[in-house]
Amino acid sequence: MSAPAAAALRDSEGPAVWLGALARRFPDLLAELAPSTSRPLRERPGATRVGGTAAPVRLYVSDAIRDITDGVVELEEAVRDRLGLRRVPAASVPVRLRRVAGLLDRVADHPDLAAHIADEARRMTYRCARALGDPEQLLRVAGRCPACDSVSLRAFPERAVVMCVNPVCRHVLEGAEAVAG
Repeated sequence: MSAPAAAALRDSEGPAVWLGALARRFPDLLAELAPSTSRPLRERPGATRVGGTAAPVRLYVSDAIRDITDGVVELEEAVRDRLGLRRVPAASVPVRLRRVAGLLDRVADHPDLAAHIADEARRMTYRCARALGDPEQLLRVAGRCPACDSVSLRAFPERAVVMCVNPVCRHVLEGAEAVAG
């Protein structure tokens, strides 16, 4: 692997960064799914407890766990298939992420595969962050909105959208308009 290829895999947008971030955040997501026993919920008079707890199930967290787990399994299988490696036994998400990260030296010879890994790991990291309640990142964009002429243009990198955040306008910039904005 060449030095520039190795550096690209570890840069701020490279797959190693996103795989590491997802591996660190996923256990928090699992902990978020479990109802808290430290703070009792108020119960309605006459209501009975079901299953020993009155805490609600957080379906959005469960959906995020399922989506991320499926995504990591598919990502590992795709990487191993593309590199011509044999299948490995099933494992937890953090173990699978470490296995994919361990293959990044071989991935350096396949720039399209490295980009796919980075894109998927980024998507799953953002999904994990949303389920944990982290606010969506937004960046101020220089210039004025072509629809309302306000200076309220913001970029939402997770959605790959540039839009006006003026509540009256909400104009979404398209293609060349977003680049020029």
